[in-house]
This record gives sequence, structure tokens and C-alpha cells, in this order.
Amino acid sequence: MEEILEVRGLTKTFKMSRKQQKISKTTEPIKVAVEDLSFKAYKGEIYGLLGPNGAGKTTTLRMIATLIKPDKGDAVVDGASIIANPELVRSKIGFLTSELKLEDFFTPSYLYDFFSDLHNVDKEVAIKRKAELFKRFGVDEFQEVKVGDLSTGMKQKVSLIISIVHDPNIIIFDEPTNGLDVITAKVVTDFLIDLKNRGKTIILSTHIFSLVEKLCDRVGIIINGKMIASDNLNSLLNGRSMEDVFFEIYEREVGKVE
Repeated sequence: MEEILEVRGLTKTFKMSRKQQKISKTTEPIKVAVEDLSFKAYKGEIYGLLGPNGAGKTTTLRMIATLIKPDKGDAVVDGASIIANPELVRSKIGFLTSELKLEDFFTPSYLYDFFSDLHNVDKEVAIKRKAELFKRFGVDEFQEVKVGDLSTGMKQKVSLIISIVHDPNIIIFDEPTNGLDVITAKVVTDFLIDLKNRGKTIILSTHIFSLVEKLCDRVGIIINGKMIASDNLNSLLNGRSMEDVFFEIYEREVGKVE
């Protein structure tokens, strides 16, 4: 297998306000979001980061995508360091997060053209890909409708399309099906499988066991900012369900779930 991503000891801490300390029931002013986290991903695979809310999944993906800087560690994305060459990293990846907010005033057509220009996509290539992607996701009928008038599912489809306008080889998805209806979620998961079959590498975070079982070749389990297990999915499961394996690990690391 050809390695395309290596995460090396990423660590990230955040200062907590008094209000946050009160909510978290702690007097510690510093929260360790991610601690000495390492893993590898290979070309043409789907690697899942599985963990509960607040485990550090989103922070990890944001560091890999160069949106925030780690306190320690590094990640090499298709030969480019997130520390030494973040601009090159950004040109190699697509990144979709629920935090991506599309401006309500603009249309899907305008946003696609804007981000294509931003990524210096050839005009003819951009036009062809736009037609293909808009048709596949059913956006073509709404391409001149303002984002503010679109449904939640349609906004998610537009966000996904915009994140891959430059046809990147590495695509990072943070909770790709979160909040979607079952039909839209199926469209998205089918597309992820298609991307994998085209040789793309996909890194996704989720807390949904069935999504990991359906999509992932390998999975890393993150609990309290630490990588507790990382392995081939079949080896990790060993005939059991992802839910059973996760809670066995969780109870060993944290304690019994109440």
C-alpha cells in the first residue's frame, strides 16, 4: 500500500474560560484536546476516526487541514508538511466540515465558479465537472437558487461539491452525514465509496458505528484526545460489531458507561 498521510504526534491544547471550566467541572485552565496522536492512511482507502463528541476528532482534522496549528507534532500530506508547507497541503486536500457556512445570498452556481477560480481550475475542466457534480447530486435544478432558500440536505450537497471542485486526491470529511435525512445520507455515502473506487483517500470522523462498518477500510478510535486503537477494520472487529468493540475499549480506558 502507498502511504499518503502520516500523522506524527499531534498535540493541541486550548485555554478555557471560567465559564468553560464551570461547565466542564474543572479548575484546570488548559484543556488538552489532542495528545500525541499518530496514525497513517494509504492511497485509495477510507480511514475513519471514531470517537464520542469532544474526543478530539474535529481538532485533529482541522490540524491536518492546516486550519489550526498544532502545539507539537506534524503531519505529512502527500509529501507536504502541515508545518513547513501549509499552502501546498491545502492545494492537495478537500475539507468538508459542518462548520462550513455558505453565504445565504449567493447561488450554488456562483459559489462553484468562485471556488474553482480560487483553486485555479482550468475553465473547461471546471465547466465539465460542474455539470457532472450538479447532475449527480440533483443541484442542477437549484443552481440559481440562493443558498438561504435551500433545504439543509441541499446545502450539505453544495458544500460537498465545493470542497472537491479541484478534484483533490485526499478528502477530509468531518461528520459527513450529520443531520442529514436518510436519502441525502445515502447519496453522500455512495459518493464516498465512488471516490474511494477512483483511488481517492478519504479521512472521515464520525461517532456512528454503522457508518464505520459500511465505509471504512481502517479505523482509529480516539478517546479523550488519544489514539487508543488503530487497525484494519476486520482485524479490529474480529467478528464482533463495531459498537461492542468500541464500548469494550471505552470501558477499559474511561470506565463503565452509566
